[in-house]
Amino acid sequence: MDQRLTSPLPAGSHKGHTDIVDGGWIGRLVPRAADPYAKLMRLDRPIGTWLLLIPCWWGQALAERGASGSSWLQELWLAFLFAVGSVIMRGAGCVVNDITDHKLDARVERTRGRPIPSGQVSLFQAAVFLGLLLLLGLAVLLQFNRTTIWLGVASLLLVFPYPWMKRITWWPQAFLGLTFNWGALVGWTAVTGSLALPPVLLYAAGVLWTLAYDTVYAHQDKNDDALVGIKSSARRLGEASKPFVVAMHLGTVVLLAIAGLAAGLAPVFLIPLAAALGYALWQDAIWHPDDPADCLRKFRNSRWFGFIVLGGLILGQWLA
Repeated sequence: MDQRLTSPLPAGSHKGHTDIVDGGWIGRLVPRAADPYAKLMRLDRPIGTWLLLIPCWWGQALAERGASGSSWLQELWLAFLFAVGSVIMRGAGCVVNDITDHKLDARVERTRGRPIPSGQVSLFQAAVFLGLLLLLGLAVLLQFNRTTIWLGVASLLLVFPYPWMKRITWWPQAFLGLTFNWGALVGWTAVTGSLALPPVLLYAAGVLWTLAYDTVYAHQDKNDDALVGIKSSARRLGEASKPFVVAMHLGTVVLLAIAGLAAGLAPVFLIPLAAALGYALWQDAIWHPDDPADCLRKFRNSRWFGFIVLGGLILGQWLA
């Protein structure tokens, strides 16, 4: 292993930035014994769950209305299952990530307070907890049709390798995009029972979206990452990060537009889509890549882009 992955960081290398939430609703409502497991799942930071869930809802909204013969109550039930599944599987992904990265996390200011590197949860306890989450995820997945079940199982081929990508490639954000947007395919098949071109285009759009927001996120750790030898699009792009993020947002909206038209949505959905692009470009314009706190704010704000797009897809489907 690269010596930089195990040697201590030089004194003063950290800037005191962290995304660990002390107190909050977990501290008030969750029993003390369960507190570190809730934090291990990132229940105190729901943005990751939203970013995993939104592509699922995109795929569901994009699917032809009535293609499954379902009522609006059944559609709400599917949306609820996606929400529950996203909480569980985002939590499982975080546990996989933290088990893999526990030594690195202990050396980065933003992550050293996480349950495993801080000693609140042992590796064995985390592994057992992961098994429980995967069983719960399977229970949710079995509520869907056969095609969706197999697609859901296939997603694990992306979930488990992801934490190693930052050691292998300068573009772990691309691999995260492939993982986090799998729900675009699953959302479509849950309604239609089979795949088609529109959800594939939607999936590609989601990958570009993730490249945008996760490059912003990666700028929080670029100094520590450089010291320990971790790769990221933020380090690779450097000063070119902002135009890259803008280009990814533009590409995302173009692919979303093509996907929606291919699915037969009413062209009115392009209006909210334009609004989403305007919001994203505004966020890009005021983003400060060298300010970790601002990077975290802009990353969290990315969910609003997703919600605006979702509203447009629903509108386009209703008026089709």
